[in-house]
Amino acid sequence: MPADDVTHWIGRLRAGDPEAAGPLFATYFARLVGLARGRLREAPRRAADEEDVALSAFDSFCRGAEAGRFPRLDDRDDLWQVLLVLCARKAADLARREGRLKRGGGRLAQELDPGVVAADGPSPEFAALVADECRHLLDRLGDDTLRQVAVWKMEGYTSAEIAARLGRSEGTVERKLALIRKAWSVGVADGD
Repeated sequence: MPADDVTHWIGRLRAGDPEAAGPLFATYFARLVGLARGRLREAPRRAADEEDVALSAFDSFCRGAEAGRFPRLDDRDDLWQVLLVLCARKAADLARREGRLKRGGGRLAQELDPGVVAADGPSPEFAALVADECRHLLDRLGDDTLRQVAVWKMEGYTSAEIAARLGRSEGTVERKLALIRKAWSVGVADGD
């Protein structure tokens, strides 16, 4: 889907048009499932899986967008950052709940209810803050390849998978990741 089409559908969704969710769902759902799969690699899965996490994240996004909870939602980059945060949080919540189940904690009926996954999520303010921080960090990289490597790593791809996508060696990817860490740690040390 072209960038201006995404912007168009975001605008319609924010205006309350429920039909706008369909094209956005078709464009982003597979990416969300892949992100959730990467986040849930080692987590046990009982009643919910990566598709449930992706559905829950997309549902939270739609409800939040219609309610005006994402003040910086202007284009496909803003949209992906919001979806990334929502999906990562939902995957972490699911892994935490499933881990409690594995240890015998919690109430089974409540823990296994997939509706519980949909009810959890970051506050709109937190999601906006994380999206702004992600945008700020990516902008500091100054190189499209470094930005792409950083995004793929955040999405849960391994260095080997990133190397295959770039057509480069795993060592090259590791060097790029070291550059990313260095660029980001300089800002933290400087109070940026």
